[in-house]
Amino acid sequence: MNKAFTKEDEGPQADRLDDLPQSPHPNYVTPAGLATLQKRLRDRHADLSALPRDSLDAKLPRAMAERDIRFLEGRLNRAIVVDPATQPAEVVAFGACVTVVDEDGKDIDWHIVGEDEADPASHSIAPFSPLARALLGAKVGDVVDWTKPGKTVELEVTAIRYFS
Repeated sequence: MNKAFTKEDEGPQADRLDDLPQSPHPNYVTPAGLATLQKRLRDRHADLSALPRDSLDAKLPRAMAERDIRFLEGRLNRAIVVDPATQPAEVVAFGACVTVVDEDGKDIDWHIVGEDEADPASHSIAPFSPLARALLGAKVGDVVDWTKPGKTVELEVTAIRYFS
């Protein structure tokens, strides 16, 4: 067959998916967050090794697993482990569990964790989120302004705790 009628990208690279984007932020992680990333990487390696090598049905799942492995390896290579127990107890910093009182008098705990650990629905937030940026550096008794879409909310810091 004439080369003009073949795909230029046939071969090993044809099965490679584009890499997932890495965050532009420093990858601060707690020791628990590091362990979770390592487990996710082991799990994806296990998923990949369980897939058949020569099956067309496994082509896309293999490419997805390989892409995920590259992403997780990148996250781990950029990880900056911060043990919350080493943070200054009197100031909100990475790894803090911060209790705040909102404008309605309601107590809410927020935990500042790594980007991969963040889950705002469970009150775990990344250090570069608007709420974490408002809280970082605050002390008990400080009132901080949390800028949300459409309004700014005042929060009073009532407790700061760190857990290993």
